Amino acid sequence: MTIFMRLLSLILIVAALVFLGADAVSSLERGGQLVVRNLDSVWGMIEPDSLAGFKSWMQNHAAFMAQGVYSSLALPAWAATGVVGVILAFVFGRRH
Repeated sequence: MTIFMRLLSLILIVAALVFLGADAVSSLERGGQLVVRNLDSVWGMIEPDSLAGFKSWMQNHAAFMAQGVYSSLALPAWAATGVVGVILAFVFGRRH
């Protein structure tokens, strides 16, 4: 289990670096104008129908949590995956 969690943390950190690099390249393409993709836009690029279905489901079945979930979808993609990855890396890191 520890090995799996360390692998998952590595995958999340690499994904954060990829998102950060994509934001940097997009910012350079737009002449220095800052571009930050949030989780909502990344999910929408990958599978827009499932994002709409998820939002609809949240609104209809878990309305008490909907605003918190929408706020978490507004986080920058690199920050959301990177922070979770680093926390998992520290928790499940090597023990001496």
